[in-house]
Amino acid sequence: MIRIAVLTASDRGARGEREDVSGKVIEEMVSAIGGEVVDYSVVPDDLAVLKESMLKMCEKGADIIFTTGGTGLSPRDNTPEATLAVIEREVPGIPEAMRQKSLEKTPHAMLSRARAGIRGKTLIINLPGSPRAVRENLEIILPALPHAVEVLKGRVEDCGK
Repeated sequence: MIRIAVLTASDRGARGEREDVSGKVIEEMVSAIGGEVVDYSVVPDDLAVLKESMLKMCEKGADIIFTTGGTGLSPRDNTPEATLAVIEREVPGIPEAMRQKSLEKTPHAMLSRARAGIRGKTLIINLPGSPRAVRENLEIILPALPHAVEVLKGRVEDCGK
C-alpha cells in the first residue's frame, strides 16, 4: 500500500464555502496504483499553514503528499513556495511532464507554478486546483509513482535494470 496524504489549499474550502471535489478525484485515482488516503486536510492559502501541514504529513509517514490548489498567479497562491520551503530536493521532471502534456489541451498550462520534491522518504507533488486538471495531471504521472515510492523506501537498488 502507498500511503497518500491530500492537502487542499483553498480559502473558501477551509471556511466550508466550497466542497473539495479535487481531493475526492485524487482519492479515487490513487487506488489504481495501490494508494490509500491516510491523511487529508483542507487549509487556507496561507504560506505558514501550508508548510506546517506538509511537515506534519511527512512526520506521519505519508509516502506521497498531493497538494491541490494554490499553484497559479494569484497573490494568495502560496503552495509552490510552501513546497520549496519544505522539500530537501526537487524532482523537476514531474511538474515538467504535467505542464508539457497539459499544454496540448490548454495554453493556460504554462501559467502553472507547480513543484515536486522530496522530504525524507516523502514525495510531495503540487497539482492544480480544478478537478478536471487534477484528473488530467494525475493520468500523466501516476504510472511513475509506484517506482518512485519504492526507490524512496530503499527497495530498489539498481534502477537501470
